[in-house]
Amino acid sequence: PGHITPGYTPVVDCGTAHIAVRFAEILSRIDRQTGKELEKSPAKVDSGDACMIKMVPTKPMSVEAFNEYPSLGRFSIRDMSTTVGIGIIKQV
Repeated sequence: PGHITPGYTPVVDCGTAHIAVRFAEILSRIDRQTGKELEKSPAKVDSGDACMIKMVPTKPMSVEAFNEYPSLGRFSIRDMSTTVGIGIIKQV
């Protein structure tokens, strides 16, 4: 509790889809104020951190990059009916 590591498998809600995804790798930890990269490939991210993550869905899922189609580029991450994160899709 309190941190996320690669291999974590929450449910992602994007548009009308609710699909389990696996966090394949944490690409970087980011400063929430400036958006600058603080650490490349951290072993974990703690509660309150911002990060870039490579996610792999367990089933096919229709999404788009946020800058191309904003409504299909936003998502929330839920675990046990609790929202644990929100974000936008940078790259498909």
